[in-house]
Amino acid sequence: MSFVAVALKHADLRPEVNPLAGTVRHDERSLGLSRADAAALEWALRLGEAWGLPVTAITAGPPEAAGVLRDAAAFGVGRLVRVPAATDAPSETVAQALAPPLGGAVVVCCGDYSTDRGSGSVPAFLAGQLEAAQALGLTGLAPEGAGVLVGQRRLDGGRRERLRVSAPAVISVEPGAARLRRAPLSGVVAASQAAIETADADAVTDRRVRVRVRVLRTAPYRPRPRTLPPPSGGSPRDRLLALTGALSERTPPRVVRATPEEAADELIRYLKNQGYLS
Repeated sequence: MSFVAVALKHADLRPEVNPLAGTVRHDERSLGLSRADAAALEWALRLGEAWGLPVTAITAGPPEAAGVLRDAAAFGVGRLVRVPAATDAPSETVAQALAPPLGGAVVVCCGDYSTDRGSGSVPAFLAGQLEAAQALGLTGLAPEGAGVLVGQRRLDGGRRERLRVSAPAVISVEPGAARLRRAPLSGVVAASQAAIETADADAVTDRRVRVRVRVLRTAPYRPRPRTLPPPSGGSPRDRLLALTGALSERTPPRVVRATPEEAADELIRYLKNQGYLS
């Protein structure tokens, strides 16, 4: 049976960091859905309504991870699945654990990154496990026909890219892609008694999948450095002035008082003059 799925992660939304030792202390009371996962849940609900398909919520983690599944149940999600996994399991291991229960999913919605490690690699690994199309980092979605949707994501230079994605697919959305609706009181009450399936840990462990990608190292994103010509000048003072631009002619700042429409036109005109927009 076809269904729409949403992959959620229980994460500490307000961890406490010791500024001296650098250690992190977690509190179970602050575990919950991140903003990115909340947006993914909202889009799973919308796609399920648009295509007339049931919605499944799945998570990988220890027993306390079931809290995010009950949060999803409050919105009417019919099937809840927890896959046993360690809290600090690598992204590829998490994707291997999530893949078996998601075999019949038309679309799997994910948040673009979690609040703990923030690698954002689980959706890509999951698409590889399911042999599905992937569209990551989406800022907006629009369902078309059954199993077809159009997504939008940002590119460098203020540009946007539109993608038409066909099922089966794994998508990830940014936190601002949607705002999670308010759960009804009846759903919140019923969520405390919702049944949660637990995947067979032995079946997950025994599943052998060919490793396609091996992570060698992860590091924060750093923009590519700009190549600048060496400073000109015969003396150190002249070269220092060339480097700092102290004697170069600059455009003086100005204050623009205008209506919102005129201010938008002025900003676009400035960005075009500076080369940010074509």
